[in-house]
Amino acid sequence: MRPLDIAYMWDLAPVIAGYIPLTLFMAIVAMVAALALAAILAIIRVLKLPVIDRLVAVFISFFRGTPLLVQLFLFYYGAPQMLSFLTSINGVTATILGLTLHFSAYMAESIRGAILGVDRSQWEAAQSIGMTQGQLLRRVILPQAAQTAAPTLMNYFIDMIKGTSLAFTLGVTEMMGAAQKEAAGSFLYLEAFLVVALFYWVIVEALSVGQRRMEAHLGKAVAR
Repeated sequence: MRPLDIAYMWDLAPVIAGYIPLTLFMAIVAMVAALALAAILAIIRVLKLPVIDRLVAVFISFFRGTPLLVQLFLFYYGAPQMLSFLTSINGVTATILGLTLHFSAYMAESIRGAILGVDRSQWEAAQSIGMTQGQLLRRVILPQAAQTAAPTLMNYFIDMIKGTSLAFTLGVTEMMGAAQKEAAGSFLYLEAFLVVALFYWVIVEALSVGQRRMEAHLGKAVAR
């Protein structure tokens, strides 16, 4: 049995680390976009707007019911066959788009559940003093729903970071793509993929610590 080449792993670590900014960039941009889209979708579902509500339900069902990798291939390889302006889309943009649409479907349901979880008496009290639907959502319901949904949304962000590893299938050289290229040249696949796995692990653990602190802070705020 061949021992691990620790020296190779040590030399490879800074190479992989150089692609962390791209990985985080894709995840953060996709998270911001997905959060905005998910909020809109959730509100449509809560208000049950005619026709639009059914279209949103189909959107959520499709993106929750199909694999992320398939969706990425659809956007990058399939869609340009019908929409010529998408032929210029690059792998990074396609990855961000895929992550945004995929996770917005999950996040929309989480936000919807959090909105519906706000005590009905608060809806009625706000309406009794003449608040419009928009004011009610903006001033009363959404701030409380955000507290409830925040831990779950953080979990989706963590999943989104791990999901960026699929970008290499679209030709993007991020952490996973860099590891694949280095492994192909050295044939030290175990070492290369172990290094990239450790980097993902460290990033996710750091975010998990932040998540636990956020949950503790929110718990204290609710207790007050």
